[in-house]
Amino acid sequence: MLTPVWIAGFDGQRQVRCGLDGLDVQDDADVRSAIERHLKARAARELPQRLRNLAEAHGLTVVRVTIRDQRTRWGSCSPHGAISLNWRLVQMPDSVRDYVLIHELMHLREASHSRRFWRLVHEACPWHVEARRWLRRHGPDLHQPVADVPGCRGALAPQGVDER
Repeated sequence: MLTPVWIAGFDGQRQVRCGLDGLDVQDDADVRSAIERHLKARAARELPQRLRNLAEAHGLTVVRVTIRDQRTRWGSCSPHGAISLNWRLVQMPDSVRDYVLIHELMHLREASHSRRFWRLVHEACPWHVEARRWLRRHGPDLHQPVADVPGCRGALAPQGVDER
């Protein structure tokens, strides 16, 4: 999970580090929107291709992929092969993100959460139990506003990190 950290730019411009990326911001009020814009753009670049790669590996076809801002879901799959994904997936460990993508792909084979569905998920994603445990423990934090994430204080510097 990415924790934003304030840093000072070389020219006095304020920046927030979000993973390896630096985002220019004007003030504290601009931080949340800058981070969300950045992560949504990253999700739009990365998630559709990753979903299509996994679909191909499992012999499935995805008709359409959309990136959305769902409040209570990580993804959804229509009966016609359209999959919607939550932009917050880019903040998860890769294995957890891939579990969510595989979960949605398996709905192309089985619409309900039946025993057959969970067998398909297990065959395609043997680590699904650990991924679901991670989602139950850490998923709610990803839906909180950036400034409200535990471990952040003041200008979004995590506790124990020197502000520079």
